[in-house]
Amino acid sequence: MSGKKGDITVFKAKKIITMDPNRPEATHVAVRDGLILAVGDKHCADAWGKASHDDRFKKKVLLPGFVEGHAHMMAGAMWEYFYAGYQDRIDPDGKLWPGLPDADAVAAGLKKAAASLPDNKPVIAWGFDPIFFTSERLNRKHLDKVSKDRPVVVMHSNFHLMTVNSKALELAGYDRNSNIEGLARFPDGEPNGELQEMAVMFPVMRRLGIDFRALARTEKAMRGFARTAMRVGVTTSTDLFSELPEDDLAGLLAVTAAEDFQLRIVPALNGITEPAAEVAKRVVALRKRSTDRLRLGAVKLMADGSIQGYTGRLKWPGYVTGHGNGIWNTPPAQLKEQIVALHAEGIQMHIHVNGDEASEAALDALEEAQARHPRFDHRHVLQHCQMADESQFRRMAALGVCVNLFANHIWYFGDQHYELTMGPDKAMRIDACGSALRHGVPLAIHSDAPVTPMGPLHVGWCAVNRLTPSGRVLGEEQRISVAQALHALTLGAAYTLKLDGEIGSVEVGKKADFAVLEDDPTKVKSTALKDVEVAGTVMGGRVFMV
Repeated sequence: MSGKKGDITVFKAKKIITMDPNRPEATHVAVRDGLILAVGDKHCADAWGKASHDDRFKKKVLLPGFVEGHAHMMAGAMWEYFYAGYQDRIDPDGKLWPGLPDADAVAAGLKKAAASLPDNKPVIAWGFDPIFFTSERLNRKHLDKVSKDRPVVVMHSNFHLMTVNSKALELAGYDRNSNIEGLARFPDGEPNGELQEMAVMFPVMRRLGIDFRALARTEKAMRGFARTAMRVGVTTSTDLFSELPEDDLAGLLAVTAAEDFQLRIVPALNGITEPAAEVAKRVVALRKRSTDRLRLGAVKLMADGSIQGYTGRLKWPGYVTGHGNGIWNTPPAQLKEQIVALHAEGIQMHIHVNGDEASEAALDALEEAQARHPRFDHRHVLQHCQMADESQFRRMAALGVCVNLFANHIWYFGDQHYELTMGPDKAMRIDACGSALRHGVPLAIHSDAPVTPMGPLHVGWCAVNRLTPSGRVLGEEQRISVAQALHALTLGAAYTLKLDGEIGSVEVGKKADFAVLEDDPTKVKSTALKDVEVAGTVMGGRVFMV
């Protein structure tokens, strides 16, 4: 802790990287009442009176606390269900969950999970992604071997698709006569168990009482999310698709107010299921209830789906494997109506766009909104925006739009995008951080946890090196420097949340939020950036160590 109210604590570090161009580096930072009082050397706070000196970080490096601009609070709660992902993952308590390398391992794991459950409970798994397997795509026949008597539900890692067994299809009322977009079928017309996007997944989730976001509403889940963030140096994170009913809001306000809570949370209200006028009214009311550690007032919209799930919307020539051109979660005409209305009300929007056709639809809508209701500094953010081309970045710059690129995708799915989804030409520009900066578009980069693990230094490593598991460099010209990546993870991300006046750099008057690192990320080889260890965080002057 940094002491009682009014007390001054001066933290000493081997080095402080400030993100402040007026003082890029320092060795000491003075904190009073959770705010940065002075930055410099050991005498930096002398003019302010008596201070206590804390040398616990003298062998460590401090940065501004990392800002996760696109994550979901359910990342702290998904471990209630069976993990069926391809890559190794670490849960909020630091436990390693090994990845499952093939469909047989997934099936064996599901059977083991089923054996541990009461007979009336469904088997629910998450993190699965069939794009990594060369065998037949997972379908209901595979899951019927796990159980014919109870529902089996496997949520894909992108959370835009799920695969279920015959029992789950039966409970949802799906058969060969069902006429609904996203219900995948065998060649004979029978549903094969794969459900694509929200409309077709929701009946299964409702009948089985599956609400992944509801998992995040418990204190245990909130604290798990905060621990996950602290372990990787994050002091502020979004929850970028929240319903925020009154009970949830009361719980969030109570838990985030606790002195031992390690994280500032920035939820974005679900803006796709209610009329824009109602959404705007709710946002106005929510803004008034913001606190230091719970910031309310933004809205999340969703245009398309997932590229690796083949539900993202791509411009010509589409998917190299010949899949149909994805699914609109919000068709362009409706998206334009939402964006124009919310923009007119002064609401900041975070807009999910994965494919380049979806980015085009969002930019068309934002252009219409600005033409009808000109606004300065709106800071609308295109989220993911993985396939944007040069012309789209030019439009973003002209419209004052920010971008938050899913840099982790380069490592987790880069080879698959090159070979199986968009093809080599478009894959070379995926998550084009270099283009964003060259065109002057405000840039953040993110993990989308739990889709990929939260870990800013890994995200930065992806943006800097653009390496795939096969060793391919996916777009040499889109690489950015370590300094640019660290900016995107701190001050850049803070800017997209309209919090850059409070966080994102080590400057006088800002929150005393720091990431505590074991090494200097600007001095290690760029290929070792992801391996720099995080020792903990300081959040509002309160120290939390891993």
